[in-house]
Amino acid sequence: MKNQEPNNASRRDFVINSGLIAGGLITSPILSKANYFSGAEDTIKVAVVGCGGRGTGAAMQALSSKQNVKIVALCDAFKDNVDNCHKELTEEINNSIGELAKRLDVPEERKFTGFDGYKKAIALADVVILATPPGFRPIHFEEAIAQGKHVFMEKPVATDPAGVQKVLATAAIAKQKKLNVVVGLQRHYQNSYRELFKRKSLIGDITSMQAWWDNDGVWTRPRKAGQTEMEYQMRNWYYFNWLCGDHITEQHIHNLDVINWFKGGYPVKAQGFGGRQVRTGKEHGEIFDHHYVEFEYADGSILNSQCRHMPGTMSRVDELLIGTKGKIAFGAAHIKDHSGKIIYQFDTKKENNPYQTEHDELFAAIAKGEYKFADAENGAKSTMTSILGRMATYSGQMVYWDKAIHSGIDIHPKVYAWDATPPVVPDAEGRYPIAIPGITKY
Repeated sequence: MKNQEPNNASRRDFVINSGLIAGGLITSPILSKANYFSGAEDTIKVAVVGCGGRGTGAAMQALSSKQNVKIVALCDAFKDNVDNCHKELTEEINNSIGELAKRLDVPEERKFTGFDGYKKAIALADVVILATPPGFRPIHFEEAIAQGKHVFMEKPVATDPAGVQKVLATAAIAKQKKLNVVVGLQRHYQNSYRELFKRKSLIGDITSMQAWWDNDGVWTRPRKAGQTEMEYQMRNWYYFNWLCGDHITEQHIHNLDVINWFKGGYPVKAQGFGGRQVRTGKEHGEIFDHHYVEFEYADGSILNSQCRHMPGTMSRVDELLIGTKGKIAFGAAHIKDHSGKIIYQFDTKKENNPYQTEHDELFAAIAKGEYKFADAENGAKSTMTSILGRMATYSGQMVYWDKAIHSGIDIHPKVYAWDATPPVVPDAEGRYPIAIPGITKY
């Protein structure tokens, strides 16, 4: 993780050479210096693939880093998302002063749409921001690494075991090529979590764990006249597993990842329950509104995990670790012994914006010609942790990690096209098939 290029290697040489390591793994002509850069040597060119709210936010964070970052391409399946992203970035930049105004350079010919536009956008950049609905992450990540690009990609990084395997395989290639990869599991970049991690030995051996993502839920997007089924599902993507993975994967992954990080491993099996109690409309697709999962780790310790989307209920997004000597409460950012005495309290005045820090550290490493970040493997395995939980709640069975991750389960379309048939379709009343524990099999 700390490997670095020689100090006298320029950033330009690093970006180019890192894509050529490991026996010529890339031969694309875009990697010639003449085509790869068009600006000053220290300019880091960025393409944004996925121009919704998170992609726009990540783009602004990239622009706000201290490095000479320039966004040169935007891509989304939908043209209006590209245009809205460009408009929002322009408005943000117009409210700033100085060099930031020069950092957005996306004329119409570098705005790409449709299912294949990402390939063209990636070709124009040094760094790619991947922020589409997560179902597309494995194929976009594979293409970015194949083209020799550094990557920031949002979590989760897949929605099924086949996608996880693709990301793991691509992560290995990224390491060979020494391409930096940061995944948007931003607690790894948050000061309070980093300081608690340094002191985790204060609680002794971790014996049990709890994690919560409980809140009201998120938006829905209504079906519009003239939409194909594929377009409707992609607009309302949160409610379809091939695109989102259910909220246990799309949101609760953050909490599960913290547990894996501090535990230093991943669960070996899971069982649990879930269902749809209040979010039952046609617009809610196929996902559950609550999940409870008991994850077991190799040493027998148990993570009790819950996530819920129910308006009017208790809201909590947090993690708790209990050890032989004490406990870590992440929301309170402190460590207590078993008598209740606080033995460490993080100074909240020193808290940072981890979403910004992700980009600050990534682009600083690239500017220095350093290889420092290889988040994809952990991102894939924490994604798999959430998928393991979904498989357990949907089936009502004990699900084992080794069998699940090697199952080859692929819930994606065979063809990506606006007139193609998605993996799930509504019945005559407009309702989608819902998993039924005890009946649904994996």
